[in-house]
Amino acid sequence: MKKNTLLYLSFGSIATTFNAQASDEELQTCLMKSLKTADLTVTVGELKRACNNLLLVAKKAQHNKVESFFKQELKTKNLASAPYVMTPYVMTPHRMNYLLPVSYSDNINKEDYDIVEGWADNFEDIEIKYQLSFRVPLLTERLFTQGDGVAFAFTLQSWWQIYARSISRPFRETNYQPEIFYYTPLSWQPLEGNTAFLLGFEHQSNGNSSSFSRSWNRLYANFVFAKDNYVISFKPWWRIPEGNKVSTAMVPGDDNPDITDYMGNFELSLVYKWDDYDVFFKGRENFKAHKGYVELGVTFPIFERLKGYIQYTNGYGESLIDYNNSQQTIGIGFSLTDYFQD
Repeated sequence: MKKNTLLYLSFGSIATTFNAQASDEELQTCLMKSLKTADLTVTVGELKRACNNLLLVAKKAQHNKVESFFKQELKTKNLASAPYVMTPYVMTPHRMNYLLPVSYSDNINKEDYDIVEGWADNFEDIEIKYQLSFRVPLLTERLFTQGDGVAFAFTLQSWWQIYARSISRPFRETNYQPEIFYYTPLSWQPLEGNTAFLLGFEHQSNGNSSSFSRSWNRLYANFVFAKDNYVISFKPWWRIPEGNKVSTAMVPGDDNPDITDYMGNFELSLVYKWDDYDVFFKGRENFKAHKGYVELGVTFPIFERLKGYIQYTNGYGESLIDYNNSQQTIGIGFSLTDYFQD
């Protein structure tokens, strides 16, 4: 391994201590730390160049949230020749991962469960909610533009009636959401920000059958704008039409033909990072049907890397079984991964 490669690798832990506003003081701090572990053959000029490179990388990572959003699979390489290399088939967080041990609803959906006698009447207004989500890059070589690629992602959300002791604490609803998408950064930089574009296919289902079944397929585009400490995402979609309107014992049909009336035709998201806090907004709306959904979330530090999470929702479609059921929920728990990954 070349000397400069060893030099850069030895500074990996130091680079994370610098923020986007690199200063002379930070450069001096880097030099003092690196002098303690540097080889005697390394000159001061080489140390200074290495620190400058590391500070530039840290600055770029802080300001380019689009890169952070899409390329958490990036691994440090020889900074003198190629700053990053993507590792295919490595799982990384996609959407936020969280656990809410306490999630309260003011109008929990009971009507759709009436076919199971005595079950819905014993639902508790407080349950556990959690979300697990990961992404795997499939193609990392350049397809059309520099930095583009194809990825697979999977998100699972679950609502667990753990406090409903009289009905053996069932999982009330679980939603499965696999997707495959193409992503690319764009050269357009309005307001000195960064932009990116995604185009994908998404399936969402609750994995049930009969009257409990809910599912849909959609094609979506996603336009992302990022600057400094915030990211805005606009995601319109088109629902792929399904078969018969009514399911039979032999032929599956459309178990929720009016889902876009409630889930809308687009989603607008905003993430804002303020010191150690991440503030999140997500909204959907169908302007013709005048139905929509709002989700607000805040993460806050608890201990070292452990963060708390408060989530509030209002409207239709908190889950697939609730796509036509309006409710307000509030939950508190833990963030398992941040919105922005370091």
